[in-house]
Amino acid sequence: MKIIIAGAGAIGRHLAKLFTKEHHDITLIDEDEEKLLNIGANFDLLTLCASPTSLATLINADIKKADLFISVMPDEAHNIMSCILANRLGAKKTVSRVDNPEYALMQNEEIFKSVGINSIVYPEQLAGQEIIQNIKRSWVRQWIEVQGGELLLICVKVREGARCLDVPLRDLCAPDMPLHVVAIKRHGETHIPHGNDVLRCYDSVYFMTTPKYVPYLKEIAGKTDYPDVKNVFFLGGGKTTERALVHLPDYMRAKVFEADIHRIEQLDSTLNNPHVMFIHSDGRDVDLLVEEGIHNAQAFVAATGNSEVNVLTCLAAKRLGVRKTVAVVENSDYIAMAESLDIGSIINKKRLAAGHIYRMILKADVTTVKNLTVATADVAEFVVKEGSKVTRRPVKDLKLPPEVTLGGMVRGKEGFLINGNTLLQAGDRVVAFCLEGSLKRLEKYFN
Repeated sequence: MKIIIAGAGAIGRHLAKLFTKEHHDITLIDEDEEKLLNIGANFDLLTLCASPTSLATLINADIKKADLFISVMPDEAHNIMSCILANRLGAKKTVSRVDNPEYALMQNEEIFKSVGINSIVYPEQLAGQEIIQNIKRSWVRQWIEVQGGELLLICVKVREGARCLDVPLRDLCAPDMPLHVVAIKRHGETHIPHGNDVLRCYDSVYFMTTPKYVPYLKEIAGKTDYPDVKNVFFLGGGKTTERALVHLPDYMRAKVFEADIHRIEQLDSTLNNPHVMFIHSDGRDVDLLVEEGIHNAQAFVAATGNSEVNVLTCLAAKRLGVRKTVAVVENSDYIAMAESLDIGSIINKKRLAAGHIYRMILKADVTTVKNLTVATADVAEFVVKEGSKVTRRPVKDLKLPPEVTLGGMVRGKEGFLINGNTLLQAGDRVVAFCLEGSLKRLEKYFN
């Protein structure tokens, strides 16, 4: 597949690296030659130092042969314009990054399609929604809902005393049991487990289950003493925090620490939420956090533009007794460090955006792809087609790649876990867990 990426910032470089691993024909365009130097030397792709909004540049990049054009430059107007031009010059599909939440609304989707933009990606919106999902339940590291919540993928860090430890997975996840372990993160490595494997203390475990059995999972994972989140502190009043606060449940109360008084006035006017209080401070003052009642908070979200500050303030919050912390970490070098320091949940906008964009290169009917920040893995929802390979024999006989596991499915309106005896049917919506780089190999089973 020929893919042209406009913008060699964090998201553009991440996408270029991801796609080159799968041997796509990649061209990365940016006006800043310095951004292109290292990636062009280390990865098998073509770089072009020029303006992506120039017709000559797009023609020079052979845009008429592009299967996908992705514009992720800092300026949304440039992104929209370059996508419109790319479409007119023959690109089959286009994706534009935006900064305006209005553009990301579903009711405006047709407006952009009418001018040749197939998909809009707003990273701050994705990150804000992810934050709220993670703080609703203080005992989970990640909570992913499939098909309106009929299936759940839940990441939990298991600790000493949990009932699920040291039990062979063939027993813990037997066909009649209400959960399925789809992946284990241990000592920095992600594994797809098998029947003889066991869970160990401090593993980050990805469970697939249904809503009915969440209390059971919470109990066997040793998390019954974790409180419900009703009070949450936010460090930083940027766009990510704003998008999170838009989705703040009515039962939660939030305090937002922001150093820019003009930004506070803007947020207060935009949100108009009596459950949100703004504190004119950068929030790194521990004495101030104590004075403002951090001991009564069940969650702390650090969402400044500085990854190091976010990690360190989450550590401070944990030492002050907050059970659930969330750090927005944009610097990839800090992700592993944040995980090793036991930061509760880690949000990386470029990976969230990459997952949203990645689904567009898959030929199978894929509704969602999420790149899991700490698990070097992807979660994808596939719609089973009539006559596809997965419908011809039970799952155990499909000879799926070893880096893949099928966790669950929604048939009709009901969620079910998948085991070796499951025979998939056309119309089933299947949740697959794939180690990074294996998603394309799974695709052929659903075509």
